[in-house]
Amino acid sequence: MTSSKIVLYLCFSFIGGIFLNSFLPAGALVKAGLVILGILLISIFWRYKKIAVLGFCILFLVLGVWRHQLAELRIMNNELRKYNDQEKIITLVGLVAKEPDIREKSVKLTVQPENINGKVLVTANRYPEYQYGDKLKIIGKLKTPAEFEESEENKSSSFPFATARDFNYKDYLKKDGIYSVMDFPKTELIEKNQGNFIYAKILDFKEKLRESIYQNLSPPQSSILGAMILGDKSRMSGCSQKEIEAAKQRGEECLKLKEKLNITGVRHITAISGMHITILSIILMQILIGLGFWRGQAFYLTMALLILFIVMIGLPPSAIRAGIMGGLFLLAQYLGRMNISSRAIVFAATLMLVHNPLLLKLDIGFQLSFLAMMGIIYLVPIFQNLLHKVPDFFQLKNIFALTISAQIFTLPILIYNFGYVSAVAPIVNILVVPLLSFVILSGFIFGLAGMIFLPLGQILSWFSWLLLTYLVKIVDFFSQIPPVYFKISWVWLSVSYLILGLFIWRFKEKQKLKFLKY
Repeated sequence: MTSSKIVLYLCFSFIGGIFLNSFLPAGALVKAGLVILGILLISIFWRYKKIAVLGFCILFLVLGVWRHQLAELRIMNNELRKYNDQEKIITLVGLVAKEPDIREKSVKLTVQPENINGKVLVTANRYPEYQYGDKLKIIGKLKTPAEFEESEENKSSSFPFATARDFNYKDYLKKDGIYSVMDFPKTELIEKNQGNFIYAKILDFKEKLRESIYQNLSPPQSSILGAMILGDKSRMSGCSQKEIEAAKQRGEECLKLKEKLNITGVRHITAISGMHITILSIILMQILIGLGFWRGQAFYLTMALLILFIVMIGLPPSAIRAGIMGGLFLLAQYLGRMNISSRAIVFAATLMLVHNPLLLKLDIGFQLSFLAMMGIIYLVPIFQNLLHKVPDFFQLKNIFALTISAQIFTLPILIYNFGYVSAVAPIVNILVVPLLSFVILSGFIFGLAGMIFLPLGQILSWFSWLLLTYLVKIVDFFSQIPPVYFKISWVWLSVSYLILGLFIWRFKEKQKLKFLKY
């Protein structure tokens, strides 16, 4: 047994401990019993390597349980939570810790109070406007986040996607260290520019890029591009007057852009999420190779563009995590060591869970980015083998294999969380995903040009407009085919991945036999 395999087993054991405690919290006696068992296996059977490794795996399982329990204990002992739901008006002074989330009629501010561990999510009026780094005095009542929050856009939604599976808003905030909310408190600006200088400058740049994009493109093209590279999801939550009138003439209710993307299974292209960045980075490298770059040149250029993209969108944690996973995969591909790529991804995921063990259960983006990477690593060779006679014009065969592999491996977790499956998703993804790199690169180019000289940005935006119009037309056409709604339990979720694992194992065994035969 190699040292790299041992590390892999220990990582899986640690992750397994976090997973088990996320659903079945372990008591002190269970942990003590497992620790004793692990120590006995190591001490008695030290000469038998496999049994000794099993003992270490048991200890790492307990370590994962302990790490998750430590995170839960930290939440239970949080100072701010003690004041939740007491109907007592309190005063807090703190910094706006991240970019404000601007909605149609309100804004959500993540405030880090002074000298207190934990954050508060403040829902405030749209005006006056506050920015990252503003020091605020807020006066109001702290509340525990609701288990399920129904936003205004979901209330008016004609698409059952939002309610197909209950969305636990409290857990969603918990993974980000937010355990208290405050609705429409009295706010007072004390001081500006108190945050991290570099991060503040990145957000200033992002705001100028946003202005350039929306000046040079009109909806819905600007809404999609803004969501892709800036994370502006709220602009996809309405229908234009033209769209409403067209829907009325057909005797239908207007479907919002975001609903159409859900129906066609390409919502991920507008989310700055793990799956989006993972697929984007790998496809970008394939396109550069198709353009004639050497593999080494394509690797360095892709890594540089990936880092630039993550910085430009404001360094969100989900993008950083996905960038690390995507970067490790690209590095393994560049070094010609694809056999170690899955181990590197598992090791990276383990380090992320050491930092924040709540991600495993509560962060769907983390789950999707990890599974998308695993799908690309294990299923792409299978599709390449099946399509070996298809001409690989401009790397389109590889891009097709990458897209479908990621979709297949993430499909069960998507159905489990959202309760629906789009029959047209594979077709729409094949038609749309290969263009994402061109859309984002051209968007950045004309956006940057528009920041320097507006007419130049307007000229360069035509290529982006053409690509985005194609995307909109494809989504409009296929969104007329409704998805299928059903739910699966965690049992069927587990069975789905066991079947996928068995299928991959069988394929590898056949490949070994074929190799030995020849």
